[in-house]
Amino acid sequence: MSKKGPSVHVVKSQSQPNKFVAKVAGDPKPITRPATQAATIAKAIPVAKKNQSEVVIHGRDGKIRDKDSYGNDPVPPRDKKH
Repeated sequence: MSKKGPSVHVVKSQSQPNKFVAKVAGDPKPITRPATQAATIAKAIPVAKKNQSEVVIHGRDGKIRDKDSYGNDPVPPRDKKH
């Protein structure tokens, strides 16, 4: 069984209001430039797939809005939204 890597968080940008960046858990430096939330999610997914981890999407208020797993899911998956 492979080890799960750090999650990728899509959070509000500190430098530009109304923009989002992707950050790997435990690293304060963003891995993407400020962009729309949809564009940032699209850039975060390949990183999460490589890490076999999750993309954690935060809303404008900072609360977790959604999570998508790209690792080894249990059979049957517990995520019923997809």
